[in-house]
Amino acid sequence: MKAVLLRRFGGPDVLETVDLPRPTPGPGEVRIRVRAAGVNFAETLMRENRYALTPPLPAVLGSEVAGEVEAVGAGVEVAIGARVIAPLFAAGLFFGGYAEEVVAPADWLVPIPDGIDFDTATALTVQGTTAALLLERAPVAGRTVLVDAAAGGVGSLLSQLARRAGAARVIAAAGSPEKRAFALALGADAAIDYGAEDWSEAVRAANGGAGPEVIFDSVGGRITEDCLALLAPLGQMVIFGALNIQSFGLGVAELTRLIFANQSVTGFAAAPLLTPDRCRALLADLFALVVAGDLKVTIGAVHPLAEAGAAHAALEGRRTIGKIVLRP
Repeated sequence: MKAVLLRRFGGPDVLETVDLPRPTPGPGEVRIRVRAAGVNFAETLMRENRYALTPPLPAVLGSEVAGEVEAVGAGVEVAIGARVIAPLFAAGLFFGGYAEEVVAPADWLVPIPDGIDFDTATALTVQGTTAALLLERAPVAGRTVLVDAAAGGVGSLLSQLARRAGAARVIAAAGSPEKRAFALALGADAAIDYGAEDWSEAVRAANGGAGPEVIFDSVGGRITEDCLALLAPLGQMVIFGALNIQSFGLGVAELTRLIFANQSVTGFAAAPLLTPDRCRALLADLFALVVAGDLKVTIGAVHPLAEAGAAHAALEGRRTIGKIVLRP
């Protein structure tokens, strides 16, 4: 089978398309013919060995796939040909998705309902469950919400779900006119350029002079520092994604403000919060919203498996909107 192999850490050009032996499912496992594999920013960091988890080389990246069951191991009662998602990341398997075929634990499979295509199913696997769980960690009903990287896979879903959850106002932060227009089209009340020096003032202006009460931040660096300074009294900032840990620290001034403004900073990672049943329930709810037309999933680009490097380069260059998908 064809797969994308990482033999050494480096830029997008280190990803090689190679032939590997077809995997054989063991007891409790299935082999899936991959129809769509998700590309996530975390995988670009893994490729450079800048993620919290270091891939054991050589490695096939990819933590989410959608496809059809084509073989089962002992003790598995899943029908051949069943359309399924394999949330590899939730099962503790952060690798293997960039391939024509994948072996996955049968108890983690999520059925894909009629009306949902493979690309959409993949887009909801990591990023949809992340967005849904973020709103559980930080309730937004009646509160003003700031979502940065709002045109990305998580951000575009999170903004919509926050609106459905009763947010009083959703402010999107994104880095280009196209991305800000996209965020507004999805229902954001305002879209701010977080590349501008005065972007914090623009956020306050969009919120009647006050800071947001809930901030979802995945960008890191200066943006995380700005977000913390923006946070309203009694507010909650949720930090997720791997960029924040690269260049951010809390000093005495920040901790003092947190204490006296009764604010909180919450860390977040989706995988430890998921069980097979919880994953299936979350995705069933997301599927229902998509089928009903109440949640828009945007596939920003689809690349052949052999162009995984180009997909990584586009994602790193922040030239993407919505979800990026590989098709074997």
